[in-house]
Amino acid sequence: MRGRCWSARYSRGMTETEIRGTHSGIKVNVGCGLSPTSGWLNFDNSVSVRVARWPVMSCLLRRLGFLAPKSAELAEMARHGNVRFANAAARIPCATASVMALYSSHMIEHLDRAEARAFLGEVRRVLQPGGVVRIAAPDLSTIVRDYVASGDADRFVAGIHMGLDRPAGVRGWVRWTMVGPRHHLWMYDGGSLTRLLAESGLAEVTVMPPGSTRITGPGQLDLREREAESVYVEAIRPL
Repeated sequence: MRGRCWSARYSRGMTETEIRGTHSGIKVNVGCGLSPTSGWLNFDNSVSVRVARWPVMSCLLRRLGFLAPKSAELAEMARHGNVRFANAAARIPCATASVMALYSSHMIEHLDRAEARAFLGEVRRVLQPGGVVRIAAPDLSTIVRDYVASGDADRFVAGIHMGLDRPAGVRGWVRWTMVGPRHHLWMYDGGSLTRLLAESGLAEVTVMPPGSTRITGPGQLDLREREAESVYVEAIRPL
């Protein structure tokens, strides 16, 4: 019953005040993109989510080519309440110590170092004592091993996504202005991501094998998301 009540309130677009007033023990997916987790509170910072409240504008931007098909799909998800906007490097719109589990997949590499630390500070704030954070990120060690094996420099550089072609044409520049660059700003392996979480005041930081988690009742959370290229690190907010 509690889950159904939460879903009903969320589907109509909860305000931050409403989120603050809910019971503790929620589960949050930050940077969900097109993969929101059913039964969890899903956030993304895409401009698509911001414009979703204005369906006519979303439709116009899509027809003019300023919203790519995937961005338009995300806007549609947001319009139906499955995804809400949050700039998690500034603030996760949940009350302090209200979250029992927080998951973020392939988002932290799009933050610079200061933003990543600010994001993890927010993670520590919203987690209840003993709450679990699970971070999935591209595994730099896997990419490097592939480069050493193949010797293909172009494939290596393309694989780390730290470079981005300049936009071409007016439409490309407008889309760049609206959405911003989507390349990676930092890369991690298991060791570096573990250190970053530990430096952020989180405890029991552990690299987890695909499919394993310390989250109680993960439900439909994909514990093998992008398994071939990912490292998974979990940590606990200290008691």
